[in-house]
Amino acid sequence: MVAGCGLTSGSPMVDDVEPGTVGRGKPLEGAKLTVTSKEFTEQLILGAIMGIAFQAAGAEVIDRTGIQGSVGSREAVVKGEADAGFEYTGTGWITYLGNSRPIPDPREQWLAVREADAKNGVTWLEPSELNNTYALAMNQANYERYRTRTLSEVAELATSDPGAVTLCVEGEFANRADGLPGLEKAYGMSIPAGNVTQMDTGIIYTQTAKGACTYGEVFTTDGRIKSMNLVVMEDDKKFFPNYNAAPTVNSKTLKKWPAIAGVLAPVTEKLDNTVAQTLNARVDVDGEDPHQVALDWMVAEGFVKER
Repeated sequence: MVAGCGLTSGSPMVDDVEPGTVGRGKPLEGAKLTVTSKEFTEQLILGAIMGIAFQAAGAEVIDRTGIQGSVGSREAVVKGEADAGFEYTGTGWITYLGNSRPIPDPREQWLAVREADAKNGVTWLEPSELNNTYALAMNQANYERYRTRTLSEVAELATSDPGAVTLCVEGEFANRADGLPGLEKAYGMSIPAGNVTQMDTGIIYTQTAKGACTYGEVFTTDGRIKSMNLVVMEDDKKFFPNYNAAPTVNSKTLKKWPAIAGVLAPVTEKLDNTVAQTLNARVDVDGEDPHQVALDWMVAEGFVKER
């Protein structure tokens, strides 16, 4: 019953687009494809980008973007309730596939995820350079005070002045192996529970900018880093995994519609951290609609044309 309800929760994407450099010849004509994503800004944009590309290639697209949490959108692709969505290599390797150690080389990380996840009926297409990994950041005033630039220096500060290191983090980051517990272990930190405040993503940025906590958990592709003039700590021990965004497709869907790979390849190739920060900022800083931001970018890049 739950799965059945999920299938009806989406709504049609109705962008009036035609092929630009993507979708020529309408290779997905006759396909009915459901696109999914998680609920945060970047995922909403990526989901819209994917759906717009599919529409230009002739597909009818159902929009199931904005599913809460990582597991929901993932399971939708695994079970075939959704056909495709952008996912992150680090999340796949650690959160879904249960590995404890990331693979430092981005390409090798993607190859390992692709091989392992094939057994689950999920195909990982070519990845982008967009690497939405975790980081800790601080405002300018706290930077002037503590002068930390690396996570090793944060660990040293936590030892020499334990009260100085206060954290604003998401609940998921506070408990994930590739989040705070693993970070503390890798850098030899022990942050008292009273120094860690859990909150929603958007609030972390504003509270960090205000100095309510010394360090906030941020995502490296988030546009608010630049707009709020935050200083990002270097992960000098390379603890955080590579989180390169790549299309994941239900393998049965890809077998039926192999043109999906070719439709998405040029779009994925164009995605990097600069593009992501710019698009994310239009939503999180300027208050624009994620879907419109995605459409504007697809048109501006010449991937699709509006009728």
